[in-house]
Amino acid sequence: MAAKLTFRAHALRRMFERQISVDDIIAVIDGGQTIENYQEDKPYPSRLVLGWRGVRPVHVVVARNLSENELIVITVYEPDPKLWQDDFRRRKI
Repeated sequence: MAAKLTFRAHALRRMFERQISVDDIIAVIDGGQTIENYQEDKPYPSRLVLGWRGVRPVHVVVARNLSENELIVITVYEPDPKLWQDDFRRRKI
């Protein structure tokens, strides 16, 4: 990861609550799959990335500040199977 990585306070709280490490976040961002794009997010466009830590699915919402070469972690969570399809890539309707 060449970009500077910044964590919002909300993301840090969720990481602590959900026992998701910085290494987990880096692995998801580097090796995961973007499953949703939020181009209209302000102040920077963001995306939802799905990655796996062992058998555990992890979603990371990350924004990109191109002018500062910075990735900003907005939130992280383990997707709820009641809300997501079995592959955790698509929301249930």
